[in-house]
Amino acid sequence: MKVNSWFIKLSVLVVLVVFLLGFSRQRNASRNLEKINIEFTDENEPFITHDAVNKLLIQNTDSVTSIVKETLDLNEMEQRLLGNPMIRDAEVFVTVDGALGAQIEQRNPIARVASSPDYYLDEDGKKMPLSSVYTARVPLITGRSQSDLTEVTQLLLEIEGDDFMKSSVVGLHIEGSGNVILRLRKHELKVHFGKPRDIARKFRNFKAFYKKTKQDNLINNYSLVDLQFGDQVVATKK
Repeated sequence: MKVNSWFIKLSVLVVLVVFLLGFSRQRNASRNLEKINIEFTDENEPFITHDAVNKLLIQNTDSVTSIVKETLDLNEMEQRLLGNPMIRDAEVFVTVDGALGAQIEQRNPIARVASSPDYYLDEDGKKMPLSSVYTARVPLITGRSQSDLTEVTQLLLEIEGDDFMKSSVVGLHIEGSGNVILRLRKHELKVHFGKPRDIARKFRNFKAFYKKTKQDNLINNYSLVDLQFGDQVVATKK
């Protein structure tokens, strides 16, 4: 009898706990949201405003406080965010204190392409429209800009990851042959890079040339430097 009594008490306790949890969950789901917390997880300046993200989340609803938790479709909200051309990834969730949270990763532009209209090329090699909120300071691509930019994307990523090249290169001109000419920020010197291959070696050769001619105060005497000939750097004087 003692065993049966203990079992009955345990069963009642389990049923009570399940009921209370279900009641609490139902009551929580029927509550309205309290606020929206938006977090940008990337290090870029905002290409899309908090207000624009907020509107994508709540759409035609007057305010977040009029939205009932149980009516939320978080997946649909995420898809709306991902449909924005400035957003690379998004996660939407509800916190225990009744806030609608959104973690946003923006797309990262690595170049601006001169076209009609201009657009950015992002780190994934995809087109990204210009932002009305912020203008990225990235190299300008001219020339054969309407062609496939897959090959030059890796060169741009290497420039982005190299402090010296990033501070020096302001533009890339792509010739019909696919050869690349780099334009520098502080000098009229043009750098014939050739095809975007052997990037590390060409960077190394250009840095050595730049350092030497800068030390000797001769860099402004040159109009062109060609990196297409292996470890040999061919420079042309003005």
